[in-house]
Amino acid sequence: MTLLFVLRIRGKPDRTPDEEKALELLRLHKTWHATLVQDTPSIRGMLEKSLNSVVTYGEIRHEVLAQLLKKYGRLEGNKRLTEEYLKSIGYDSFETLASALIEGKVKFEEIPGLKPVFRLHPPSGGFRGTIKKNFKARGVTGYMGEEINNLLLKIL
Repeated sequence: MTLLFVLRIRGKPDRTPDEEKALELLRLHKTWHATLVQDTPSIRGMLEKSLNSVVTYGEIRHEVLAQLLKKYGRLEGNKRLTEEYLKSIGYDSFETLASALIEGKVKFEEIPGLKPVFRLHPPSGGFRGTIKKNFKARGVTGYMGEEINNLLLKIL
């Protein structure tokens, strides 16, 4: 099972109740909030059916996930995720935690004290397209596949 990175790009206006509920279930309450979810048929269906014009998502690579955890990982109380904390819960480094997450050995929600949402910033240099169109139509929203990693590297 793969791990999907989901990033909310568009804001509140013109959202249907179904979109609002799906965003609430994913904990994507504000723009530039992101989360990691398992790639299950129900999650994939929710993303494709109701959130295709609001979020962008794709499969995240191991090294990009390690950088994301290192820079934007937060614990309860808005404290940074540190290597000392990772060692206290049984992981040697950010890379080992990233590989455990991607291989499915541990779920993102099961890590004690870790906030389930990343609060990010817009990408430096901007997007390659508009946020009003789907990725297939030279936009940014919807399923990006492996291209999500390039977007994430611009954000990091």
